[in-house]
Formats: sequence, C-alpha cells, structure tokens
Amino acid sequence: MSMFRAIDTSGSGLSVQRARMDVIAENIANAETTRTVEGGPYRRLRVIVAPANGPDGGVEVIGIAADEGPFKQVYDPSHPDADEQGYVQMPNVDIATEMVDMVAASRAYEANAKALRVSREMEQDAINILT
Repeated sequence: MSMFRAIDTSGSGLSVQRARMDVIAENIANAETTRTVEGGPYRRLRVIVAPANGPDGGVEVIGIAADEGPFKQVYDPSHPDADEQGYVQMPNVDIATEMVDMVAASRAYEANAKALRVSREMEQDAINILT
C-alpha cells in the first residue's frame, strides 16, 4: 500500500466519524422534540457507511437514514401534544445509546487520526533517508 493510499484511507475514516458525530449531536439536541415540520416527533437519524468505490479504498457515507423504531409513549396530560388519553409521542432517541455511539465514533476518529499521523511520519522518514 502506498503512503498516499494509507493517508487517503485514514482521511476517509476521519470524514465518516465526523459525520457520525454530527448526526449523534443532532439526535441528542432533538431528544425532546415532539413536533417537527414533517409532523410528529423527531425520528432518530443514523449514518449509513459503505466501502468507498475506487482504487484507494477507505469508507464513505452513502446516506443518512431515519430509524424506523417506535416512538416512546410518555404520560403527560399537560403537554400541548398529548392525545386524548394524556400520552405524548416522544422521539425514539435514547440518550444512553447516543452517548455510547459518540464514544465509539470518538475512539474511531482518534484511531484514524493516529494512523494518519504515523503515515505522515513514515513518509517524512523515507524522504529523510533519500536526502
């Protein structure tokens, strides 16, 4: 694997993890949103990742999809979005799951950054040997 290919692969991993962190932040920010423009509560989003097409490999974000899991039902008759029985449909966002995903994305980001750093150091060492 060429040095540039290793750098490209690590760079693609950094981009994917950044996208995951952005979506996780959006999920956490909307964990209590019961009314959206589309109608109904906010629906949790997730990043869809696939191997990148092309000779350099790596990964890429191919989409962001809504989690079709059920909404939470919370009894709160005083809430403006409560139904006749007093239940409110809340987003299908679980903060604990989002925090675990955030830690995983953060660790993956750190690993890709370290691989990128090591690739650069190896490239610089090779240049120093040649000069």
